[in-house]
Amino acid sequence: MSIDYQAIEAKRERIKAEHLRENRPPSSARGLHHFALISSDVETTIRFYQDLLEFPLTEIFENRDYQGSNHFFFDIGNGNLLAFFDFPGLDLGPYREVLGGLHHVAVSVDPSTWERLRGKLAAAGVPHQVESGTSIYFTDPDGARVELLADPLGEMYGSRVL
Repeated sequence: MSIDYQAIEAKRERIKAEHLRENRPPSSARGLHHFALISSDVETTIRFYQDLLEFPLTEIFENRDYQGSNHFFFDIGNGNLLAFFDFPGLDLGPYREVLGGLHHVAVSVDPSTWERLRGKLAAAGVPHQVESGTSIYFTDPDGARVELLADPLGEMYGSRVL
């Protein structure tokens, strides 16, 4: 399959010129309340996110939409939460990256924390990939892709994105 990269670049530039506003209005949103993923095992997820990645567990209660299911939350800083559901009795199968689905969750950490967590991932035997000296990509116990990014919030690879 041949990909026309020049056409893709031209389309990107057209979209940017048409939709990116220099004086954009404020967002109608207050912020990300939580981003929810699915967990096949609550304790494994807690050990991974709280013990390995150092995201404190903040709450766990029954999911109002599915009896017996847990809804639990981790603090990822700046008033943001990463949440999980488990769904006992539903055979959801393994994680799959699909169109319209999750590609990855990127969490900003300061550079010294980035270095420490990179070491913890290596010591725990978690396969990971470092990109551009500021991103670490790996998968959680259920296969969801996670990125730890040493860039500040609102920046990406030296560019302001917010």
